[in-house]
Amino acid sequence: MTTSALNDHQIEKLEQEAQGTGAIHSVSVKHPWQAVAGVLVILLLAALAWRMATNENIKWSIVFDNLAAPGILRGLGTTLLLTALAMAIGLTLGTVLAVARLSSNRVLQSVSNGYIWLFRGTPLLVQLLLWFNLALFFPRLGFGEISVDTNIFMTPFMAALLGLGLNEGAYMAEIVRGGIQSVDRGQVEAASALGLRSRRIMSRIILPQAMRVIIPPVGNNLITMLKMTSLVSVIAVPDLLNRAQIVSARNFYVFELLIVATVWYLVFTTIFTLLQMQIEKRFARGFSQTHPRIGKRVAKGLIPGRLSNTQILEVVQEKREGRRS
Repeated sequence: MTTSALNDHQIEKLEQEAQGTGAIHSVSVKHPWQAVAGVLVILLLAALAWRMATNENIKWSIVFDNLAAPGILRGLGTTLLLTALAMAIGLTLGTVLAVARLSSNRVLQSVSNGYIWLFRGTPLLVQLLLWFNLALFFPRLGFGEISVDTNIFMTPFMAALLGLGLNEGAYMAEIVRGGIQSVDRGQVEAASALGLRSRRIMSRIILPQAMRVIIPPVGNNLITMLKMTSLVSVIAVPDLLNRAQIVSARNFYVFELLIVATVWYLVFTTIFTLLQMQIEKRFARGFSQTHPRIGKRVAKGLIPGRLSNTQILEVVQEKREGRRS
């Protein structure tokens, strides 16, 4: 590029382009095969839906009649209640275990590590069966004269709640620990320099910032918990799946009642997913994971033989000084 070949309009345009004020005309990249793949997926889904809808072996009238049946709705309520309580236990216990594991106290670290090792190392179904049959090992629970019959205390719902909640606490501890460790150590040191105590630093500084990292996996665990509650039907908890099995045992429409349970699981999975997205947006305020796009102006400067913005400004300045002289 030579300075003698530039007129006033070209100089102004180059200066605007170098300073980032010029218009950038982006060119969209076409992906024709993506459109083809999308059409194929839609056709396959439509064919599957049509095959299901026209299948003579599926009595859709039974499905529609039982979607809002009183027994099914009661089972759905039990499932949602169990999910909420188990997640509350898991989140609370997981936070305590995470703080204990990150503490300098070796006893607390050992207890936390042992708990996580035990509950993550055994299947959830086995834990549920152990809690349900606890009376075989401990006929009474308590200390001395203050005790209660285990069969009275350990109802199927209580066994399910303890099994789900305590198991979730082990997984939640690792999630919370990862969130706490994502907070910059310098903020903790600054808070300590201001004279704040460890508990206040954890509750007011670390945990609020860690929520941005904790929320996505917690939302995923919530959805998983909703579906894992179906295991409690093994210990006779009247949840959604258990109610569907009871109805199917009366009318012998097993597949249709499984569809009913599937529909309700999908409905609340979708609701929880949308709720998770909104919570993530709220806690992500002030943080951006987007990267600035490389505009056409910058891309041109990357082409061999083109001038950088600094060089363009130097050329413009030389041209103006030459005209003044």
